[in-house]
Amino acid sequence: MVDFNKPADLFAPAPAAATPPQYLKFHASGSEYFRIWIVNLLLSIVTLGIYSAWAKVRRNQYFYSSTELAGSSFEYHGNPIAILKGRIVAAVVVGAYAFAGKVSPLLAVVMFVVMAAVIPWFIWRSLQFQLHNSAWRGIRFRFDGQLRDAYINCLLRPLLNIVTFGLATPYIYQRLKAWQFNESRFGQARFATRASVGSFYKLFGAFLLLGIVGGIVFGMLSAFMVAGSLAGRDPNALNLNLSLGGMITVAVFYLLILSLAPLLIALIQNLVWNNASLDRHEFRSEVRTGRMLFIIVTNILGVICTLGLFLPFAQVRMMRYRIESLMMIPEGSLDEFVASASADVNAAGEGVSDFMDFDFSL
Repeated sequence: MVDFNKPADLFAPAPAAATPPQYLKFHASGSEYFRIWIVNLLLSIVTLGIYSAWAKVRRNQYFYSSTELAGSSFEYHGNPIAILKGRIVAAVVVGAYAFAGKVSPLLAVVMFVVMAAVIPWFIWRSLQFQLHNSAWRGIRFRFDGQLRDAYINCLLRPLLNIVTFGLATPYIYQRLKAWQFNESRFGQARFATRASVGSFYKLFGAFLLLGIVGGIVFGMLSAFMVAGSLAGRDPNALNLNLSLGGMITVAVFYLLILSLAPLLIALIQNLVWNNASLDRHEFRSEVRTGRMLFIIVTNILGVICTLGLFLPFAQVRMMRYRIESLMMIPEGSLDEFVASASADVNAAGEGVSDFMDFDFSL
C-alpha cells in the first residue's frame, strides 16, 4: 500500500528495467562448416589422425563463435597440443587392453579393471578442460567437481544397474547431471539444476512407453505387409513383395533405432535446462518432440543418401535447433551480472591450462 503522507525521495535511484528473456542465436551454416569439415577430415587422414586435435579446435572455435547470447559470442581457447596428449594417453590405454586380450584372458581382465579405474579420472579432467577453455564476454567457465565424486558418479553408481537390472538408470543419470551442473561455474557465478530423480524416472518411463508403442505399431505394419503379400496368387509377385517388404521393414527398424538416442538427449535437455539456474538467472528449453524427431529422421536419410557428405549439414541443423530452443531469463541487468561474475577470477582455474582433453562428453 502506498503511503501518501510520506514525502517522495527525489534522489532515490530509479528501479532497474527488467531485462527481457535472451534467446541463444546460432549463426553457423552448413556450407561454411562443410568446408571446415572436409579439410579437417582430409588432413586427419593424411596425418594418420594427428591433425584431429587441431581439427577439434577449429570445429569448436567455429561453433562457439557462431553461438551468441545477448549480443556476445562464446569463445573457445582449447590447446591442440593438450588435446593430442590426451588422445595419445587414451589410445595407449585402449591399445594395451586390446593387446592384452590377444595375449591372455586373465591379462585382459586386469586391463579391463585398469580401464574402469581410470575412465572417471579421464571424464573429470575432460570436464575441467572443456569448461576452462570456454568463455563468454571474456569470462571463463570452470568445473570445481572433485575427483572423488567422479568415481562415485562414473564408476560406483553405475554398478547399481547390475543388481537392479537397469532400473537404476534414471537415478544414475540424474545424479551425474546434477554433479555436472552444480559444480560448474561462470566466473564467480554458480550453475545449479533442480531436476529431481522422480522427473528423470517419469521421462525415461515415458520414453520407454513411446518405444513400446512404436514397436507395436511397427510390428502390426509388418504383419499387414506380409499378409498383403501372401494374398497374391502369383508366386513371383509374392516373392518380390516379400523381399521389398522385408527391405522396407529393416530400413524402418534401423531408422527407429537410430532416432531414439538423439531424441532422448533432446528431451533430457528440456528437463535439465528448465530446472537450471546461474545464480539468480533462470533458463528455459523449448525443444519440441515432433520437430526434433523430424530433424533426426531427415538428417539420417540425408546422410545415407549422400554417402555421408550431408553429415556437416546435419550437425548444423541439429545444433541450430537445440541451441536456439534455449533461452536465459535474466533477473536484473546482465551487465551488472557479468561485472559481478568477473570479480576476482583471474586466479580461478590456475594450473589447469596444461590439462589434457580426453574427448569424453556428458
